[in-house]
Amino acid sequence: MNAPARAPLVVVMGVSGCGKSTVGAALADRLRVPFQDADDLHPAANVDKMARGLALTDEDRAPWLAAVGQALAQRETTGLVIACSALRAIYRDTLRLHAPDVFFVHLDATRDVLAARMVVRSDHFMPLSLLESQLATLEPLTPHENGLTVDATESVERILALTEPAIRALTADKESV
Repeated sequence: MNAPARAPLVVVMGVSGCGKSTVGAALADRLRVPFQDADDLHPAANVDKMARGLALTDEDRAPWLAAVGQALAQRETTGLVIACSALRAIYRDTLRLHAPDVFFVHLDATRDVLAARMVVRSDHFMPLSLLESQLATLEPLTPHENGLTVDATESVERILALTEPAIRALTADKESV
């Protein structure tokens, strides 16, 4: 008798403007798990610093990444999709310390696409001036990381069609071990 697949833990990652929140919320709905935006877990000092156009340091990010990792770990039984930049491999390593089976969906787009998206949003604290530092910090997924990279200019439906089967296969494989 096969046990049901375990609930997925997914980080939708990438630089500001790539569509993490939009895709993350749609993916969570499709997978029937909760959605959370990691921006809501930033300490107020981090939000203030970014709003002033100052890039975060690794020291600034450390407590935030721990909170994101804890959010994933707390949802191990219910599953969770969380939108989180997770720009560097060491940041993703931190998340995996809390949730070893987390799956990363990296939304990739060109600087021009990202900038065009960022200038039209008025409800976000991240200024366009920080895009360059985020792009400089971004490290692509490595072969040892569970995840995939998708073109962020694809429609949300197409991104879901590319990612959902990979996520479901991974969670089913983990359950059968």
